[in-house]
Amino acid sequence: MDNVIFLDLSRRAKLRIAGTDRLRFLNGQITNDLRKASETSAIEACILNAKGKIDAHIFVSASGESFSVDAAADLRETLKVRLERYVIADDVQIEDVTGQFSLFHVLSQQSPALDSGRIVSVRRFAERGWDIWVDAAQHGALLQELSLQWILCDSDAAEVMRIEQGIPRWGRELTNDIIPIEANLEQRAIDYQKGCYIGQEVISRIKMSGQTNKRLCGLISLDDLPLEPGMKLAAPSAPGKEVGWVTSATRSKRLGKEIALGYVKRGFNSANTRLDAFATEDSEPKPVRGIRVEVVPLPFH
Repeated sequence: MDNVIFLDLSRRAKLRIAGTDRLRFLNGQITNDLRKASETSAIEACILNAKGKIDAHIFVSASGESFSVDAAADLRETLKVRLERYVIADDVQIEDVTGQFSLFHVLSQQSPALDSGRIVSVRRFAERGWDIWVDAAQHGALLQELSLQWILCDSDAAEVMRIEQGIPRWGRELTNDIIPIEANLEQRAIDYQKGCYIGQEVISRIKMSGQTNKRLCGLISLDDLPLEPGMKLAAPSAPGKEVGWVTSATRSKRLGKEIALGYVKRGFNSANTRLDAFATEDSEPKPVRGIRVEVVPLPFH
């Protein structure tokens, strides 16, 4: 297991969902089939509003007589409130356990052999990986144990890897304005065969039509100039028309290129389409800088 890397995800928000109605309740809230989650395998899912837009992006596993949910740290307050809103006459208890547990993730084909922690198979990135849940008091000891065997991937390196793989994250590609299919989450986080859940009608309608208004794409800077989140995208073939925006950007040493993720509208998001990325100033609505970019499939190669 040489060159195996691991990440410290302990800052992520964590909830424990218990009660005799926990499976029926939570399955009615998420896009994936909760019956696929176990104590040794987690699922990825989205929680939507009635319009099919994302309220939260989560990972779920079973833990004894409860489910363990983790999400981006920014969702710690809103996720619990969002779920509790739909607890009517259900026997369901939702507890914030963020401070009680530490969470690590090891990117490896083989399960790590450790003396402590609950080990859960989950695909957070393109490659197979393993979550390790431990009591918060064991954080330092487990960090040291993992560091003796593998390489700790810091947040900057993890962000480059995430962008290269085209993995959307909360606060960048995933927001309250995005439908999960637009973020390429069909295969990862949606089960079209499961029962009803909030927002399902919108998701089913998009699947039937086969069309989305926009799609998360890879972008390469043809000028080798850095791209920035928030940049707008325009098409030379449609002067003055905004056709998308940049959500995340980095320089890939592996590719030797400036790359980015961004949403591009239908009609302009085919591979090899050339666009212009530009920044705007609040007092100056017209483009003040243009960078030629090319739309490419994800993940980056």
